[in-house]
Amino acid sequence: MKQKCDKCHRPATVHEVEIKKGQKIEKHLCDDHAAEEGIATKDAYHAPINELLTNFVKSHHEKAGPPQKCDSCQMTFAEFREHSLLGCPQCYTAMDSVLGTLLERAHEGGTHHVGKAPQHFEDGERRHEQLLRMRSRLEDAVSAEDYELAARLRDDILRFEGQDS
Repeated sequence: MKQKCDKCHRPATVHEVEIKKGQKIEKHLCDDHAAEEGIATKDAYHAPINELLTNFVKSHHEKAGPPQKCDSCQMTFAEFREHSLLGCPQCYTAMDSVLGTLLERAHEGGTHHVGKAPQHFEDGERRHEQLLRMRSRLEDAVSAEDYELAARLRDDILRFEGQDS
């Protein structure tokens, strides 16, 4: 069954669904009433997709509040998005609220450096790396003729290797 415009009896060509405070609000409007509400214009159907997306992003960005701006170098978040480069180290602090989300997405949810191994790195590979570090420390202790430390490290390595069994 075709929907009719909520404000008149012409066929609805624009359908909008909004969720406000957990309530689903549906609007079914003809071209004229949609244009009145600023939802769509008659020319919107002929606009290039990149123009539609740009307008959508701009309208939602403006709703989010004032543009983020660095007090030190005056760079705005919009400029960062355009060039993908920050102007100065203070930009990280000034734009923290918006950059944090981008960094989390780019780094699989990580917000601070936790080492060279990525989060999805296998436990077995981590254990192997740890064992190599322990053996290197043992070699250093032997080279330095610190036999007491070397004995402790040797025992630690044996216990560590025994955990694999």
